[in-house]
Amino acid sequence: MGIDVHQHLWTGSFVDALRARTSPPCLDEWTLILDGEPPYEVDPADHEHRDPTGLELALVSLSSPLGIEFLPPEECWPVLDAYHDGALALGEPFGAWAATCHSEPDPDRLAKDLDRGCAGLQIPATAVPDDRLLEVLTDRDLPLFVHPGPAKVAEGLPPWWPALVPYVQQMHQAWHYFRAVVRPRHPRLRVCFALLAGLAPLHAERLITRGGTVRGLVDRNVFVETSSYGPRAIDAIVRELGIDVVVNGSDAPYATAPDPGLGAAAAHAIRVTNPRRLLNGKEPRK
Repeated sequence: MGIDVHQHLWTGSFVDALRARTSPPCLDEWTLILDGEPPYEVDPADHEHRDPTGLELALVSLSSPLGIEFLPPEECWPVLDAYHDGALALGEPFGAWAATCHSEPDPDRLAKDLDRGCAGLQIPATAVPDDRLLEVLTDRDLPLFVHPGPAKVAEGLPPWWPALVPYVQQMHQAWHYFRAVVRPRHPRLRVCFALLAGLAPLHAERLITRGGTVRGLVDRNVFVETSSYGPRAIDAIVRELGIDVVVNGSDAPYATAPDPGLGAAAAHAIRVTNPRRLLNGKEPRK
């Protein structure tokens, strides 16, 4: 039984909240309308049923590219409350990352959502982490999950453009910002970056030539998850960071969890041991 730290599942309450909105982000039946992007037809089958066979835990996360977390509080919270209510009611083996408002951060409200049973806090990579929110996580010994945020798509570009260009750039920036700015202020915080942090760790050699000094300094509380990548990228990240900080994520329904291609022991570490340490902070017994 493994753990998947990154799935998306739009529950009925979340869909209803998006349909109740009259401006982007909103849903017109199953047509998703976002600011600066063409209408997108959501496949309801992607969110009506999910087979969690083989998983002891599947963590549902908010779709941060929708931009909900950056709305004014009076618009943001009704949608976030609907997301939390629906995701936390899914039942085993599903769990949920909390989401919060970034236009006006509210640590007390985050604390209440975490105390309902959320696994930790997800933030968009385009958000500047608020110290007060991170202190709420540290006080509860819960992790942070960094996910791509909103991305504008210029007309004429292919549909894969956001996933390959702005999402990757966002994760690069979030990775380096965390290492340079956030980590010194929050030394005990555990954090996980989606999509292998956009392969940002592989740029350590270039960082060193520009004055950085991080190569060889593996932070065992900074994790990366595998969504949308495969054996070659995972192998390269393991060579740079080691096996102990790589965790399994699928980004379902948009992708499937990759086979790491590194053998049974590595697969068990990525799918079981490492995600457990990310979520509860405990080292495995020797």
